Amino acid sequence: MRVVIAEDSVLLREGLVRLLGEIGGEVCAAVGDGVELLQAVARHRPELLITDVRMPPSHRDEGLRAALEVRARHPEVAILVLSQYVELSYAGELLAGAGSGAGLGYLLKDRVARFEDFTDAVARVCAGGTVLDPEVVGALLGNRSAQDPLNALSPRESEVLGLMAQGLTNAGIARALVVSAGAVEKHISSIFMKLGLAQGPDDHRRVLAVLQFLQTRG
Repeated sequence: MRVVIAEDSVLLREGLVRLLGEIGGEVCAAVGDGVELLQAVARHRPELLITDVRMPPSHRDEGLRAALEVRARHPEVAILVLSQYVELSYAGELLAGAGSGAGLGYLLKDRVARFEDFTDAVARVCAGGTVLDPEVVGALLGNRSAQDPLNALSPRESEVLGLMAQGLTNAGIARALVVSAGAVEKHISSIFMKLGLAQGPDDHRRVLAVLQFLQTRG
């Protein structure tokens, strides 16, 4: 797995290099701003880009903007964006491109310190999945308007959709909720029906469900 890292904090950048080395990643470049990010991706064509949202010079959304540009130019590159805080607009903007290329993920930086959580997110994104940090999912579930179509979901279906947004497979959801795989499949079918997602490949409908989850927040 070839990786480009973009993070202006030297300590976190070096920590990411070390963590990725432990799981067999080859860090092609570790840079500190959005311009260097774009240059490194063009030069090395990595399988995965890991970038902070906020980068020099303004420390606003330079990293996110660069990641979106990478998505447009190199859709085959999986992207995992890191953020210090839950920023729903950033998560929504990034994941609006889900399903049109390689995997995408939005993770809080606190999760990096939890080795299993971080490596699991990396694996899911590299496998083509869409991953949202559990805290982002929790904020979305708690920030719904009265007109939100997701209100049609039962409490259990909302749980299942939240776990889908985190990138869990059906088997992973079954383990998390201590239910059978068949029960999870029934819940997901009901979610698709209630959200009006037409018949088609289930992987695609999962992405559409997660996008609706993001786009209909209040």
